[in-house]
Amino acid sequence: MRPSPHTILAGCLIGALVLPVLRPAALPAQASRPAAPAHRTIAIDERLAEATGLAVGDTVRLAAVAGATGELARIAAITRRGADPSEVARNEYKVRLHLDHLQALTGSGDRVGRFAVRSRIDGTADPADAPDRLADAINQVAFGFRAYPARAVAVETSSTFRVVNRFHRAIGVITIVASAIFLLCITLLKVDERRRDVGALRLIGCSRATVLRAIVLEATLVALAGSLLGAVLGWGASSIVNWYYQGVYQTPLRFTLVTPGIVAFAVGLSLVLGVVSGLVAGRRLVRTAPLTLVGR
Repeated sequence: MRPSPHTILAGCLIGALVLPVLRPAALPAQASRPAAPAHRTIAIDERLAEATGLAVGDTVRLAAVAGATGELARIAAITRRGADPSEVARNEYKVRLHLDHLQALTGSGDRVGRFAVRSRIDGTADPADAPDRLADAINQVAFGFRAYPARAVAVETSSTFRVVNRFHRAIGVITIVASAIFLLCITLLKVDERRRDVGALRLIGCSRATVLRAIVLEATLVALAGSLLGAVLGWGASSIVNWYYQGVYQTPLRFTLVTPGIVAFAVGLSLVLGVVSGLVAGRRLVRTAPLTLVGR
């Protein structure tokens, strides 16, 4: 297999830098000694580096089969895992090699399971359907393999997460409905405890509309304060969950999210429920006669 242009360029640069230094100081006895072969470079997963204590510059032995002699390679880089949910539960280490090095090590020849191609979109193409059109063009002229847009591959491999997402949405809807009923009951009980206060306000001349507005305003302020407190608690709980599981799985993936959109939705829903519960409880109370409210 022909070496890559990057390998040839690296070899030329190393020769250009080393030869001017070695030629003036080379001894006759050392001139006939063959140079040691340079080891191929690899990149390892940061989880593997942490588990084994390996670092950049260390030399390791690679083999396709356990117990085989293999060959020596030098660690040139340590890579971080991407935020891929499909790799979180996989307790495996990764080693990256050059393609020709991997083929020579495994004896697989010119075979590949899949590879990714990054395309560049010109100014006239639509970014939305450009990957689909490029995949169709490749499939019309290609033989022996098939091209898929990255979006289609992501949808195909994330079916499990879509099911989990629907399940979480169902739980969220049930929780919101139960919370609304619970909030309405609590508001009715709390407003009913102030029957004497509302009756006194009615007897001194406050109209039903004024009393109703006061009850709705109080319920709205309580709902706003509760939603803000809930947002702070949710952000703190999300930070703790992410910190713990990112350390367990050694991944930058964020397991929980508290986005501005979620906070805005929660605050808005809380205000709506507060206003509705205040209206229902207030209308029920102001329709009662003032003397009945004060117990006369």
